[in-house]
Amino acid sequence: MSIRVENLVKTYGKQNAVNNISFNISSGEIVGFLGPNGAGKTTTMKMLTCFIPPSSGRAFINDMDVELQAIEVRKQIGYLPEHNPLYTDMYVKEYLQFIASIYKLSNSTKRVAEMIELTGLQVEQKKKIGQLSKGYRQRVGLAQAMIHNPSVLILDEPTSGLDPNQIVEIRNLITTIGKEKTVLLSTHIMQEVEAMCSRVMIINKGQIVANGKPEELKQQFSSDIILMVKFNQALSDAQLKELRGFGEVKPIAGAEYQLVGKDEEAMKALVFNFAVKNQLMLSEMKVNENSLEDIFKNVTR
Repeated sequence: MSIRVENLVKTYGKQNAVNNISFNISSGEIVGFLGPNGAGKTTTMKMLTCFIPPSSGRAFINDMDVELQAIEVRKQIGYLPEHNPLYTDMYVKEYLQFIASIYKLSNSTKRVAEMIELTGLQVEQKKKIGQLSKGYRQRVGLAQAMIHNPSVLILDEPTSGLDPNQIVEIRNLITTIGKEKTVLLSTHIMQEVEAMCSRVMIINKGQIVANGKPEELKQQFSSDIILMVKFNQALSDAQLKELRGFGEVKPIAGAEYQLVGKDEEAMKALVFNFAVKNQLMLSEMKVNENSLEDIFKNVTR
C-alpha cells in the first residue's frame, strides 16, 4: 500500500480542517482528490508530504510514518504544490541540476536530461524560469518533483491557470507517469478526473464523503433518472402543464425538455402516450447519466 491514512485529524483552534479521515491508495493508482475550496484537500496533502504535522491519527507512505520517519518519507515523495515555488532567476537546466544536488543523485547529469525529455522541456532548457509560460513552469515543477524517481507523486492543482492546450499536455504527461507510480492529485476540473483517474475521493468540510471508481460513484449516487426528450415543435403552455403533471420538467431550448423521475420505463411510456395524445412527433428520447459534476454538487452541498 503506497499511501495509508488512519483517522487523520488537523485542528486549527476550534476548527477541524481535516476531521478523522481514513483511506488507502495502492501502487499504480491515479486518484483524484476533489472538494470545494477550504474542504481540507491541501491540508491533507501537506500532512502527507511532512510539511505540517497531524493533530491526531497517522499517515504512512510506503509503510513509513510521516511523523516518525519524515526524512525517509520525503525521499519517497514527489510534491508539486498548488503555487509552484520556483527560482525564477535560474535557468531550467541549472535549476534541475540544483534540485538533483539536494537529493545527492550520483547520476545527476543523466537524470536531468531524462527529466527534460520526459516533460518536453528541450526547447526551453536554456531559458530562465522567469521567461517561461505558466504551462512550461508547471512542467519544470513536475520535473523537479520526479527527478529523484519517487514512487509516490502528490500534485495539488497541477493544471491550475493553464490554457486548454496546456491542460491536455500536462494531463497526458501525468497519465504517462501514473503507469509506473502512485499519483494523488487534487483538481476542480471534472473532465480531468474522468480522463486520468482510476478512483475518486471527495472531501467536504474535512470529511471524506465519497470514495470509489467514477462508474461506481455514478451508480451509487444516481437516484434520479434524467430523461431528455425532443418534440417536432415547442409545447404550448397547456401541453407543458400537462407534461408537468407527470413530474419535474425543465425546458432546455426550442422543443427540447428535461424530465426528472425515478422509473425510466414508466417515464418513457408517459412521454410516448403524451406525444400520441397531442399529435406530436418524438424526434429524440434519451437518458442522461449523472455526471461526476452532479455527484460532486450533491455530496458537497
